[in-house]
Amino acid sequence: MSIPEPTQTPHGPAYEGRLLDRADEEVVDQGAAFDIRTLMSRRGVLGLAGLGLGAVVLAACAPAASGGTTSAPTPGATAGSTGGGAAVAEIPDETAGPYPGDGSNGPDVLEDSGIVRQDIRSSIDGGATADGVPLAFELQILDLAGGGVPFAGVAVYAWHCTAQGEYSLYSSGLESVTYLRGVQVEDDEGRVSFTSIFPGCYSGRWPHIHFEVYPDVASITDSTMAIATSQIALPATACDAVYAETAYHGSARNLSQITLAGDSVFGDDSGALQVATVSGSVSAGYAAALVVGIDTATAPSAGAAPGGQGGPGGGGRPPSD
Repeated sequence: MSIPEPTQTPHGPAYEGRLLDRADEEVVDQGAAFDIRTLMSRRGVLGLAGLGLGAVVLAACAPAASGGTTSAPTPGATAGSTGGGAAVAEIPDETAGPYPGDGSNGPDVLEDSGIVRQDIRSSIDGGATADGVPLAFELQILDLAGGGVPFAGVAVYAWHCTAQGEYSLYSSGLESVTYLRGVQVEDDEGRVSFTSIFPGCYSGRWPHIHFEVYPDVASITDSTMAIATSQIALPATACDAVYAETAYHGSARNLSQITLAGDSVFGDDSGALQVATVSGSVSAGYAAALVVGIDTATAPSAGAAPGGQGGPGGGGRPPSD
């Protein structure tokens, strides 16, 4: 089997959409943390040379990455459970907020050709590109009504703000920009991944990523067809490291004025089912993962929150200085 070759991106060499932790070394020599993130992808399992059961065990036992972040979930978790074996509960329905871009409040990027894409750092037309610390995030969607099996074939629309806390399609000067928005279809293991940047923190909201889940990709042009709408919370340790960067000016101050428990969206339970596990560093980029349980036997209760100047859930303004 040949050694897999990385692809060159504006942010450095990458493999399967994940930036290499060790840019000067081969894909198979990236270390345990990178191996875990690759093995979480079915394509990665087939493509990485020389990675067998022993590598998986070593990766599962590896310590947390630098920066105080937690390691990614152990691959091969039982369907319907987390990597630690605990049962997965249904993720809370949350507002899509005033900037969904799904047609429920103004612009509809889901009608655009090219919205189904893995790398969401640039506009669909290849024009504007969002700057920031690299972030690859992955969701595994489980069908709780079907017994907790992987929800293969569902389409996930994900979107989030820029490093400056602004939203494409809505913020001043970004009305014609479509970056940091995209759709992926779950594979047979119920997994989907996106290559993006770490979102900033604007006033009044904990750092987060929005997502909507649709029964299939043909349904994405009708926002009322979403079977779940929720948000991913990012852990404080990673946020603290990222927000020390100049590109995130204002985010550290905003983060210091909010807590998970006090957030208008995650405050009910401090985001117990919504805080992603994260590994990586500012220099190498971050990888985030979350297992999402969806119960189609319960009616979705979330939706857009039209109007307002704040972020999703209300009460927030992008950093202005």
